[in-house]
Parts: sequence; C-alpha cells; structure tokens
Amino acid sequence: MSLPPGFLDELRSRTSLAQVVGRKVMWDNRKSNQAKGDMWAPCPFHQEKSPSFHVDDRKGFYYCFGCHEKGDALSFVQATENVGFMEAVEILAREAGMTMPSRDPQAQQKADRRGLIAEVTEAAVAWYRMQLRAGSGGAARDYLDGRGLDEAAQERFEIGYAPNARQGAFQALKDKGHAPELIVAAGIASQPDDGGNPYDAFRDRIMFPIRDPRGRCIGFGGRAMDPNARAKYLNSRETELFDKGRALYNHGPAREAAGKGKPLIVAEGYMDVIALDRAGFTASVAPLGTAITESQLQLLWRISDEPVVALDGDRAGLQAALRLIDLALPLLEAGKSLRFCLMPEGQDPDDLIKARGARAMQDLLDSAQPMVNLLWQRETEGRSFDSPERRATLDKSLRSAVARIKDPSLKRHYGQALNDLRFQLFRAPRKGGTWTPSKGRNAPAAPMAQTRASVLAAGAMSDADMRHALILATLCLTPALIDRFERQIEQMAPANPDHARLAGILMATPHRDRDALAEALDRANLTPALETLLNLGHVRIAPWIRTPGDTEKAARCLAEEFAKLAARRGIQNEMTEALEDLDHTDEARLNWRLNHALHARQQADAPKTSDGAAPGEDEGALSRHLRDLIDGKAWVKKTR
Repeated sequence: MSLPPGFLDELRSRTSLAQVVGRKVMWDNRKSNQAKGDMWAPCPFHQEKSPSFHVDDRKGFYYCFGCHEKGDALSFVQATENVGFMEAVEILAREAGMTMPSRDPQAQQKADRRGLIAEVTEAAVAWYRMQLRAGSGGAARDYLDGRGLDEAAQERFEIGYAPNARQGAFQALKDKGHAPELIVAAGIASQPDDGGNPYDAFRDRIMFPIRDPRGRCIGFGGRAMDPNARAKYLNSRETELFDKGRALYNHGPAREAAGKGKPLIVAEGYMDVIALDRAGFTASVAPLGTAITESQLQLLWRISDEPVVALDGDRAGLQAALRLIDLALPLLEAGKSLRFCLMPEGQDPDDLIKARGARAMQDLLDSAQPMVNLLWQRETEGRSFDSPERRATLDKSLRSAVARIKDPSLKRHYGQALNDLRFQLFRAPRKGGTWTPSKGRNAPAAPMAQTRASVLAAGAMSDADMRHALILATLCLTPALIDRFERQIEQMAPANPDHARLAGILMATPHRDRDALAEALDRANLTPALETLLNLGHVRIAPWIRTPGDTEKAARCLAEEFAKLAARRGIQNEMTEALEDLDHTDEARLNWRLNHALHARQQADAPKTSDGAAPGEDEGALSRHLRDLIDGKAWVKKTR
C-alpha cells in the first residue's frame, strides 16, 4: 500500500521518539537532558549496563554507540514490536490520533507532482530574489534599508520582490519550462474563474519564502509596498504543499538553534523573527499571519517544552495571547507549557531591539510570565470583587478554566496556583504573627467592640457551636495540642461551614506551630473566620485565650469541652435509638435508658468540685423533661 504524500512527514511531526522509546528503556537521568530532548539509556538491542543508546527527540533519530543501531520512530517500532513497516505506521498513527488513509493507487503520481511543485516554488524564490536587485526593486530595497536589513540579512532569509506586473512571475517561470498548471498549483499564479490567462498572485510585494522543517520552500508571505493595499500581508493560498495552519516561519533554523540550547521565541510576524534572529535569538518562529493553531502549538512543543510567546504590546497582542490560553489549556501536560512575554505598549520585538538593544529583549524574556499568571490577569484585570456575588463569579470562571486541563496532576497544581493568587487578592493582613481585621477595599466593616462582646453576638449560636468555637480558637492559639486531641477533632463534625473548614486545616497542617498554621489559614482565606472566633465574648474571656502560652490549662479546657460534646452526642444517639424502639420497648425501660444518658451528660456539663466529682441531679426531673418527647412519639404512632 502506498501512502499519500506528506502522511509520513505529518506522522513523524506528531510523534515523540522519546515517548516511543521510553516504553522500552529506562532513561539515565544523570546523562539525559529532557529539556533539550537529549536522552540516554542502555541499548534495548543488545545487553549492556552503560547508557550508550542516544535519542535526539527534536530531530527524531536514535543511535547506539555500542551496536550502531540507528533509525527513527518507525524503525524502532518495527524492530522492537517485530512488525512490518505498514504495521508500524498503523501503530504510531493510532497513537497520534491520525486516520490511516485508504489505499491510493495514484500515490506515486501524487508524490511526483508534489516534487514538481516544489521545483516551481524554488524557481520562484530565485526569480523574486533577482527582482529585488533589479531596477524595479529600488523602492523595496529602500524600505528594507530603512528597516535595518542589510545585504547579509536579505541573503540569509532569501528576501525578494514581486514586481507590480500582471504576469511577471508567471511568464518568467513559464519561459524556464515550468508547466502553467504547476505554476498555478504552486500558488505563484491564480487562474481566473472565467478561464482566462493566469495572473500573478503577488504583485508589488516584498517576498518572504516559507520553508518546511526539511528546508523545502512550500509557500510565500508577501508584504505590500502600497500603504493603501487591501491586505498588508498576504500568504500563499493553500496548495498541495502549503497549509498555513500547519507551518511556521523559520521552522528549520529555529529547531536547530533550540537544539543547541537557545530559547524558542514565538513572534507575530516575519520582520520580528528576522530582528530577533539578527539580535542573537536564533530560535525564533512566527505563525503565518493568523492566530496559533493546535497543529502549530504541537509543532512548537516538538521544538521546545516551554516556548516563550512574545506578542506586540497592544490590545491585539494581548487578545492573541488570551486566545492562545484557551487553545492551550486542554493540550497542556507535565513538561509542556507556555510562557508569555508582552512587549512595551506600542512596540514589537523589532521596535524594542532597535530602540533599546538585545539586552532589553533578553530582560523581557527573563521575566516572561507563566501561563497561569496570564490566565489570572484575564479573569481579574479591570474588575472589582467587592461583593460575594462577584467573588463567586470569579471562582466559577477559574474553576471552568482549570476543568479544561486533562492532566490530573497539572490540573491540581493549576488549582493551587490560582488559589494562591486569589488569596493575594483577598488576603487579610497579619501583623506580628497575630490576626488583625482586614482593612482592604474588599473587607467588611469591623464590628463595634461593644457588639462583638455582647450576648447578641453569640445568641444565634447553639450550645454545640459555642463549644466548637472555643475548641477551635484554643487549638489555633496552641497548635501543639492538635496531636493530643486528633481523634476528638475528627469526631467534631461542626455544623458551621467555617468551623468545619477550620477543623480540616488543623488536621492537615503538617507542622504544629503557629506560623505554619497562620500560613495555612491565610492560603485557605480563613483568617477572618478565626478573627470572628477570637472576638466572641465567651471565647475572649477564657484565661488561656487572654494570655496564650499556658498549654496545660488549655489542654484541660479542651479535655472538658470534648467530654461535653461527647456526652451530648451520646444522649442524642440514645434518644434517637430509644424513640425509634418505642414500639418494642416498655416505658420503664425507655425511662431508664434516657435518664442514664442524661445523667452522663449532666456529669460532663456540671462544674467539678475540689475532689473532681460533680454534684448529684434529680433523675425524676430528667424523666419529666423527656415526657413530652415520649408522648409525642406515641401520639404519632396512634394517628398513623
């Protein structure tokens, strides 16, 4: 079976050789450099202990310095899986998400045709270069001189000129023996709909050849000399060779430079790439006049794990960056991300380098922001979060963005990073290791002292809520006691959501000291909740709260409060079970069970005497206290 032209090239571009080989070998981390795609391992083809098997992931080739085996991903799969060539293609295509083409008996003819089209584009490169040096190219030469592109730069990037003639390129290539229909197929000329003579696709434009990673010219980009031209930049139309959504300007040279350790920079246009290259940033590429596509993003990640996107310092540049975030989020994985370098207002890389030199460009690249920061900027810039509803909207949009990330580990780290940024936005300042009311613009007004300490402030709290508040406040001021009461904390189950979150933070804090706990509460945005606890009247008057530091007194308090909570849970459980068993239990037995549970609760609640005993209580009174509950249950039973 013959494969259609370009299928294997695309398959190789979508396949990571390091991932394919990594299924069969154990990489030597001391010798390998994953960031550069330079990987070493013991050879899978012969028995050895030293890592002599080398994989160049960027170029897609492997070589063993011991047994001299070499090849690409296809040959590796053939050798290790014991399959034929087409089976290896099918395996890799399936992993790359590509559909195997149906049998094409004309594949060879198509391949030959693509070769002829490539010859036409190469002939066009030479002809455009010649026109730039001719008399008709004078204005174009002046423009390039004004942009600082000397002869060496023009030669390096093969810049040419398309004269303002209807059939200049078409006639010249036809005279050199190229078939008219191939000149049209290459995108050098266009065929009128009425079937008339072809005309040049590019006229009065500076021409930038676009080459694939192998160095073959596949199309052109043309910049208009006329400032009133309908399109400032014009790309070749899509042809059998050229797909602008799957190509990058300066791809091959940038890949080679990135392999030598240069940072990969993604600029917006041809002139930016040329300016960056001349300033020493030789691993620079550009999409072809449109927003970066998914295919282009995958090509970038094949060159470098973390390309730096350098966009123009205007609204359009920022919008392009934000669109790229939406494209990249579902494709992110560990070790594959983006950084963003936004130019100063109104400047592109070419302008910046001319005005301030390569050092200024390097400084901006060094301070490039990770993608999570730009995501945060997009969701928060120019917006106010002075109400719960607005904060909830922010939370929803952030959750929606993070949910698009497929890698579970990366999703978790993004969530944590955004939580930290959210905390910085809404944080309550602390002074000297103590919690103080927030004074930020989003903070609610602090309650008056007389209200804060009043019965009114605690009146809406249940008995259990008040005990939970005292326990949590005590533990926050003496976190060294957390381990001693770990089991009791787990059993608390506070009804108040803030109390429940505080209890969770206490159990999760790895270091039992106040500073570590304070940081954990800050990150969880629970500092205000703790402030509220410390200012409750029944908490504030506790001596171990007024003068923290007496650990033993605090421990005795916690033991008593936990005992009271346990007794309440006991009576509640006993009452629930007893009332549910009313159909099967006589009233005397029921009275005994409930009185026994209430006795235990009152012993826990009663103040201790000097000998540690609690005063007695009237069990008959306790029985009368439950009469209504029992009668109510019986009444419900009779009315069913």
